[in-house]
Amino acid sequence: MGNLHPQLLRRLHAAVGDAGLVVDSAAKTPYESDWLGKWSGRSSIVVRPADTAQTAAVMCICHETHTPVVTQGGNTGMSGGATPDASGAQVVLSMVRMNAIRAVDPLNNTLTCEAGALLAHVQAAAQEVDRFFPLSLGSEGSCTIGGNLATNAGGIAVLRYGNARALCLGLEVVLPDGRVWHGLRALRKDNTGYDLRDLFIGSEGTLGVITAAVLKLSPRPVARATAWVGARDIQALVGLLAQLQARCGERLVAFEMISAPSLALILEHVSEVRAPLAGGHAFHALIELADTQGEGLAALLETSLEQALAAGSVQDAVLSASGAQTQALWKIREGISQAQLRAGKAIKHDIALPISAIADFVQAADAALRAQQPAVRIINFGHLGDGNLHYNVLLPLDTPAESLAEATAQCNRIVHDLVAAANGSISAEHGVGQLRRDEMRHYKSPVEFDLMMRIKQSLDPNQIMNPGKLV
Repeated sequence: MGNLHPQLLRRLHAAVGDAGLVVDSAAKTPYESDWLGKWSGRSSIVVRPADTAQTAAVMCICHETHTPVVTQGGNTGMSGGATPDASGAQVVLSMVRMNAIRAVDPLNNTLTCEAGALLAHVQAAAQEVDRFFPLSLGSEGSCTIGGNLATNAGGIAVLRYGNARALCLGLEVVLPDGRVWHGLRALRKDNTGYDLRDLFIGSEGTLGVITAAVLKLSPRPVARATAWVGARDIQALVGLLAQLQARCGERLVAFEMISAPSLALILEHVSEVRAPLAGGHAFHALIELADTQGEGLAALLETSLEQALAAGSVQDAVLSASGAQTQALWKIREGISQAQLRAGKAIKHDIALPISAIADFVQAADAALRAQQPAVRIINFGHLGDGNLHYNVLLPLDTPAESLAEATAQCNRIVHDLVAAANGSISAEHGVGQLRRDEMRHYKSPVEFDLMMRIKQSLDPNQIMNPGKLV
């Protein structure tokens, strides 16, 4: 049980009961490492509250005893934000037992659920009342709504619907001292002071524990049209994006970019996928429209792409003719993470840029990295429609840890300096966690960082909430 004092253990047991505690070393193991295998630590105990009252009791105890707390949802994060350190002194607060769908209101287009509800279950609950919850991630079968909100998750539909912040109307939050903020308001307009909701969304468990949320639902799309296009350069895809937005408006749901090296990696390492187009296109895009009207969507996409082909914006295109073909196209895009994991050790950059700056950034970053190492493998893909690139550098699987650390520092400085010069962000959707904590300090202005620290100190004076992460 690590450094946990017996009296503290007794108090936590009284708060959550037998079912709420995990003390066995083997049983704690899944909570002590991230799913990528990049970060691992040791927890004194795993506490799994069943409701908000139990969560509040746990936080009150930890606040009084200055016991550090790492809140954890589905443990599917990409930045090490939910992994305890190696001290054995931190309590992991797992929200997986708080997984209820509390209410669904189709007339108000809202759904209220607890933080441990799986994203896939929320999607299904919305569909049962002919509504649509648009947040879509590769981990939706195991990630939780609390974790999605704590990291302000993005995904493939941000272009149309926004990220997790845009999909949340209200929150219930247990503060570090055990008080509960009951902010579960299903309102789209509320100008009664500071927007506390936005303070906790994206705070990565450093300010409080999200225990429940009111989520925005949308009308359920009944028709989709999907296409894959090839282009000579990324600027051509940026131009195509603007053309499609002008012609298709909010029907444009996804515009995913994949560079030629990224596609080649997927074809090599992911089974049962094939190249949608012949020819050596430097960049590719997966495009999807969706609408609540069932007619005319495929024709709209086809006409739009015919005009782009005639104008030279793209070199080739293919439209999906069936659900199976659409699924096959998305399998290519979704295979990139698996392909990178199998092919080597990736230095990952989750960056956001003004869309108008993307082409210049890619040209400058490619040149700078190749000037440092001519044979560098750049794996560039991402959500071009909302300006989020996963601009990664792939090293061989047998790269020693010391060499990987050195290369990471060098690549980060090149890439992140160029991002900062373009007024971009070094973390678009994966969060800061441990991975980008020190990098963020390098790029935040002193005023901005001071404001963040003042907020942290005000809400968490004992500094117990997810120490070593974000700030």
